Amino acid sequence: MAKEKVVLAYSGGLDTSIIISWLIENYGYEVIAVCGDVGQGKETDGLEERAKASGASKVYIADLRDEYVEDFIFPTLKAGAVYEGKYLLGTSHARPIIARKLVEVAEKEGAVAICHGATGKGNDQVRFELTIKALAPHLKIIAPWRIWDIKSREDAVDYAEAHGIEVPVTKKDLYSRDRNIWHISHEGMDLEDPANEPQLDSLLKLTVPPEKAPDTPKYVTIGFEKGVPVSVDGEKLAPRPLVEKLNEIGGAYGIGIADIVEDRLVGMKSRGVYETPGGTILYYAIQELEFLCLDRDTQAFKRQAAIKFSELVYDGKWYTPLRESLSAMVDKMEETVTGEVKLKLYKGSISAAGATSPYSLYNEDIASFGDSHELYSHKDSEGFINLFGLPLKVRAMMNKKNEK
Repeated sequence: MAKEKVVLAYSGGLDTSIIISWLIENYGYEVIAVCGDVGQGKETDGLEERAKASGASKVYIADLRDEYVEDFIFPTLKAGAVYEGKYLLGTSHARPIIARKLVEVAEKEGAVAICHGATGKGNDQVRFELTIKALAPHLKIIAPWRIWDIKSREDAVDYAEAHGIEVPVTKKDLYSRDRNIWHISHEGMDLEDPANEPQLDSLLKLTVPPEKAPDTPKYVTIGFEKGVPVSVDGEKLAPRPLVEKLNEIGGAYGIGIADIVEDRLVGMKSRGVYETPGGTILYYAIQELEFLCLDRDTQAFKRQAAIKFSELVYDGKWYTPLRESLSAMVDKMEETVTGEVKLKLYKGSISAAGATSPYSLYNEDIASFGDSHELYSHKDSEGFINLFGLPLKVRAMMNKKNEK
């Protein structure tokens, strides 16, 4: 009788490496490992061999990098979504595209369940499972960290050693890291105490510590079309190469290091250090262009909507009517956000160095302190202020009257 199949979200890291053996031992499943390549780099090297050595019957390594940038990263960038003012959502918007691939493979293979290695204290369990529920509600979900007797990463290393499973960590380096084309996050170890300063020299992977960046500034010009970045220093680039290039530039100048104590969806606070060099440049650039191209009301409402958008992404609600509706609204808002933004990078900081757009709402004739009778008369402001301040004047008159 054929074994039932389970699809495992496989990264090759500590947790998912031991989960293959655990699933076979406890469920008797045939385990199909699926790695969604969203830009982990060399982490995918030898992944198929390691998964099969751990007991997987089949391994899928799906290149999702282009889709990830175009369909998840850039829509979030256009929305201006930043979680709690600091986090550029690098792990958050990677989960729904990976989970979507898990569902595709599960349906292709006739699997009865999907398994993930997210812990019971984290956000990723929610992100994976909400996507699965939205796309394939009939599939069973298995989350070992909510079931097994392993209580820590040290226990997981012990399990691996006892079962002869090769894992890419030791008890001396148990940082929990998540890397993709957009960012890398670092959690655990000494970072669990918010009083500890991050040891950037040994911690960072994409970015140099700001004090070690060059002593001369770097200028970079980003081109946008309808809110989508399309060029760097005049060179047209596809979405993925554009992000990769800006990661290199930003990383060399110490850009995009964020030390965050964030509110997890599951109710607790957690501390992590995030590196997002290219993303930090893009967020800064698009906002500078929006200052030129969007009117006051649109900018104000977009800032409010960005908060909700960030919460939806963080909470794993990508495949929801509200997120889709907000994206449609943002697409409309960004129709005129086209042009170029020049930025100056210097030792971890970014400053604006000029912006141009054919859709600029800035009119020098109106804004100038000089005389511009045809477009704007200084005398017009008197009547405007009288009407604008009328409620204040009426209230003051009422107060004066009642004081007598």
